[in-house]
Amino acid sequence: MRTKRITPEERERAFKSLRKPDVEEKQRLHVRYHVEDFDVNDRPRRFLEAFAAILKHSNYRMALEHFIRMSAKCSRCAVSCQVYQATGDLKDIPCYRSELLLSVYRRHFTYGGMLKGRLLGDPGLTDEKIQEMAESFWNCTACRRCSIDCPSGIDHGLITHLGRYILSEIGIAPRALVVSTREQLEGATGNTSAIPVPALTDTLEFLEEDMLEEKQVEIKFPIDVEGSEYVFFPAVSDFLMEAETLMGIAAVFTATGDSWTTGTGYFDGINYGLFYSDRMLERIVKKIDAETRRLKGKKVLIGECGHASRSAKYFLPTYCGGKDAYPVINIMEYTYEVFKNGRLKLDPNIVTEKVAYHDPCNIARQGWIIDKPREILKAFCKNYVEMTPSGSNNICCGGGGGTVSIDEIRPYRTTIGGKLKADQIRRSGCHYLVAPCANCKKQLRELVEDQKIPVEVVGLHDLIYKAIIFDDSLKVKKIPAEAGTGEEGK
Repeated sequence: MRTKRITPEERERAFKSLRKPDVEEKQRLHVRYHVEDFDVNDRPRRFLEAFAAILKHSNYRMALEHFIRMSAKCSRCAVSCQVYQATGDLKDIPCYRSELLLSVYRRHFTYGGMLKGRLLGDPGLTDEKIQEMAESFWNCTACRRCSIDCPSGIDHGLITHLGRYILSEIGIAPRALVVSTREQLEGATGNTSAIPVPALTDTLEFLEEDMLEEKQVEIKFPIDVEGSEYVFFPAVSDFLMEAETLMGIAAVFTATGDSWTTGTGYFDGINYGLFYSDRMLERIVKKIDAETRRLKGKKVLIGECGHASRSAKYFLPTYCGGKDAYPVINIMEYTYEVFKNGRLKLDPNIVTEKVAYHDPCNIARQGWIIDKPREILKAFCKNYVEMTPSGSNNICCGGGGGTVSIDEIRPYRTTIGGKLKADQIRRSGCHYLVAPCANCKKQLRELVEDQKIPVEVVGLHDLIYKAIIFDDSLKVKKIPAEAGTGEEGK
């Protein structure tokens, strides 16, 4: 699937910077995302020191040694990069972007590079190169679709992540991500949306009352229940923006009767460390582990969120006990299992509109969850349509890699990053676009709004909530108003 190149007018709008010129001058950094003030002196030296420290305390060197021996210039990846398709700019080819960092590694961290540099008088890393990396690495959605077409096995997404990590160590990282992560790790609320516990409990009580009125069933959000099978960590923004998704999840657990709980000690599945810093990634993952231990839970359950699921599934074992780490499952895996076992019943006559499914990159690219949500949807959505390509070859929403949280680059995300996705959505003609990921939902809603596509973006459990069938034994029996008043028969 291809998309047309953007026009010069679209390019100007997409790359327009909202930063004040005096701030750019002060920070000596011309990027489109806001950055907190940092030390601007001797950046090349500090970049190389951070790079060296990361190499010393991680396994990145092994991967980089492999990558520099391969050709990172063939540009086969260009055919699968939706950013390059939209801009046609050679600097947006994944190979080019990766070479920015690989050339620094080759020059400063290999014997051949250091010797060549001395013989030829190459000064090495410059401020201008750092500037280019700071701009380029945040133009990438880190969707990793390019890895499918790379004949050399180069993981451009990994290189982009490493480049962002090094930059963040010298103070160059999007302020939106840094501030949210700081609140999550050091703030009073301990979560990225700064939701205090009383607000959380009030919200859940309100949703319970809403569901009782709509479904005539007492659907609960258990809180701080020790010994539950599942300890639940949604993207915390769901408590503010995705009520229907949460209600659908609570409804499924009410129908099955399985034990689950949300903890008041920590209830945020978001992990922006996955996008810019391994140090933050580790600290956030350990908060999930600590809360699960506090509640004596048995499994970690992640809500509808791609990056939250990936960061927990792959990095809880890394940082929290290896084989003894808590099992991590995504809510769609749970819902699929109870549906296949006949413990969840859905009415096929409720959702009659055309429905399509969007694969979040963080759970589909590696082939983790692809068919399960589709089987559920096809079972109760009569008018399901498939978008192609899909599955592990899916097209990114355009806000991947944490870029969706950077509001100041929205024009870039909806004009360039998500252009190919917008074409795909239009072609499907769907009414409901199911996106089981908090980040994808935000990006896709902004995308269809800016691109003027008449589509409603929802979560999988939003539709399940509409169609769920409860056992009659769960229905609350209405008591006649006169009952017990002694007025009957008067």
